[in-house]
Amino acid sequence: MKLRLLLGTLMFTAFTANAQVATINENFNGFTSGSSTFPQNGWTVKLAANPLPFPPSPLMIVTTDANKAVQAYSGNNTSLPSYLITPQIVTPAGDKTLTFTATLVSPSPGPGSIQIGLATDPADMTTFVPVGTATNITTIGSVQNLSVPIPASAASYIVFKFTPTSNHVAIQIDDVMYKASTSLGVNDTAKAKENFKFAVSADNTALEFITKTEPKNIEVYSAAGQKAAEGKLKGQKFDISELQTGVYYMLVETAEGSVVKSKFIKK
Repeated sequence: MKLRLLLGTLMFTAFTANAQVATINENFNGFTSGSSTFPQNGWTVKLAANPLPFPPSPLMIVTTDANKAVQAYSGNNTSLPSYLITPQIVTPAGDKTLTFTATLVSPSPGPGSIQIGLATDPADMTTFVPVGTATNITTIGSVQNLSVPIPASAASYIVFKFTPTSNHVAIQIDDVMYKASTSLGVNDTAKAKENFKFAVSADNTALEFITKTEPKNIEVYSAAGQKAAEGKLKGQKFDISELQTGVYYMLVETAEGSVVKSKFIKK
């Protein structure tokens, strides 16, 4: 009986360790603060090596503030990336978006960047595949709200890649959410159609909009989830002349602050 119970316990432990999550909603407030607390709650890290024989080494810190965050600190390292890896997720189907906040922390002497990617092995960052383009985090204390559509993939770990431009760079992230992209209800869809309509121009160089109020921002992503263009309208047009032929997804932030997702084909 004891042997059977032990085997049952081991099987349950193995199952729990390999459990995958469908969504993520993490503000890190329940994490243990400190500089050596990973792995924790399914999150792991892969730190850059210290290029010097003395401290400080690169660190991944859970802050001690009341509103905790994860902080990547470059130490003596000036250019090599460190990685923060989420718990294993259900294999992405391309129907979810990752959102989070990021800020450069004082007294960082220079900026850094964050690149989102997917990996098949949380211990091997040679399996890291970028999703979209890297975002530069340049202003100390200015919180940036970032959104990255996650494409369909066989990889099952979302990875934050932090790359410094000098030593002692510190970047914090918080409020990480990975969930289904917001879908519009019937009323919202009707309202969105009233706010703007668009079509690809005859020469395939621009998206031509008809709007009552100009959108705040437009982001264009490839079918693979990589950001291909971003900007605002110029004369009711959005330039797509540099895009390759293919299918693209577009996130339009309206003047009212809502985000509308659409699709177009560049021929």
